[in-house]
Amino acid sequence: MQAKNDNNAPRYSLYERPPFPTLVGLSLQHLFSMFGATILVPLLVGLNPGVALFSSGIGTLIHLLVTRGRVPAYMGSSFAFIIPMTSLLKTFGYPAVGQGVVAVGLSYLVIALIVAKVGTGFMDKIFPPEVVGPVIMVIGLSLAETAAQSGTQINGHYDWRAFLVASLTLLVMIFSNQYLKGFLGMIPVLIGIAFGYCLALVFGLVDLSPVQSADWFSMPKFDFLFMNHGHFDGAFYPLAMLTMVPLVLVTLSEHLGHLLVLKKITGHDFFVDPGLNKTLAGDGLASVFAGLVGGPAVTSYGENIGVMQLSKVYSVWVIGGAAVLASGFAFIGKLSAMIQSVPAAVTGGVGLMLYGVIATAGLQVLVDNKVNYSQKRNLLIAGPVMVIGIGNFHLALSSQVDFSGVALATVLGVILNLLLPKEGRAAK
Repeated sequence: MQAKNDNNAPRYSLYERPPFPTLVGLSLQHLFSMFGATILVPLLVGLNPGVALFSSGIGTLIHLLVTRGRVPAYMGSSFAFIIPMTSLLKTFGYPAVGQGVVAVGLSYLVIALIVAKVGTGFMDKIFPPEVVGPVIMVIGLSLAETAAQSGTQINGHYDWRAFLVASLTLLVMIFSNQYLKGFLGMIPVLIGIAFGYCLALVFGLVDLSPVQSADWFSMPKFDFLFMNHGHFDGAFYPLAMLTMVPLVLVTLSEHLGHLLVLKKITGHDFFVDPGLNKTLAGDGLASVFAGLVGGPAVTSYGENIGVMQLSKVYSVWVIGGAAVLASGFAFIGKLSAMIQSVPAAVTGGVGLMLYGVIATAGLQVLVDNKVNYSQKRNLLIAGPVMVIGIGNFHLALSSQVDFSGVALATVLGVILNLLLPKEGRAAK
């Protein structure tokens, strides 16, 4: 039942369906929260943002189907694969990118099969809380510079209008979450975006010309696997798998961390029901679908988990509604163009909150599992992981192979956890 008086109780629990008008509003909030990042990835890589929006929506529905509607996770474009996808697209064309994305999805399916056969014990050894916590913090804090730049710069130069829009967007979100009641209290992010958008209009930061010129109906430009600019390309690109599959460690860590955070905020153990093998399989099939139609690899989105934490609405129906809206909006040109017209100053202001929420979720993992930092071993894991990840200490083996700081931090955390002795002396 929906709680009315307990501030810590969910407004809508995991499997509770809100009334239709409320459901639409709550789903729109999730759509706006993930939209910027989901279309930013294809824009940076050179893929079609409409296809990315469509594949994220369908991928989320696939994940919900595989997990039997048990996990409130939204599948958005993954930032972990931006560099290899960009290099592969420039060098070989889309078929190489598609094969890499499909390989990422298949890797998840293989891991899901292993988990189904042997259980989750080995995953607990590879990704204990002392590794997962710092990695989740890195995921959020590594995006901090992006949010700060979006909220202070226009065309690469400092602009007080961007600072004001981002700051007030953040403050309105905080105020809405803290003081508004009822339905309005459930949509602080949407309220913040709407306020920031109106303020940006006043300051002349919004370009509405693409909305005016956009068609009401617009078919996304799908790049199907083995098709390169409309021509069949049956070549096999092993380099695509070599450069993209190792980064699965990053998204796998995200996946486990997000399940831990969802377990904390919903009180439901998703490792047991529906099971880690199901959540991994859902994630993998979503990426396979994305690779087949021309979208980037997908992963569960911390932004949407942040929205759930702020709004205390955990319903899988709301996530499903956001997925339906995303896949539908990909075909409605004017609506898609209007959402794309939201300026970076507004999304930067939202990021100042949501990326911080992701980082604090990692801190929450450490606190809940009572990770003891008087132990040198834990310090030696968390210290380099956070500096390498946040500072983007990356490894460029070539122009096509570049492992990001988050990837290196994740791999280093796993290696240090396996090598360092469990019984360490207390730090002095």
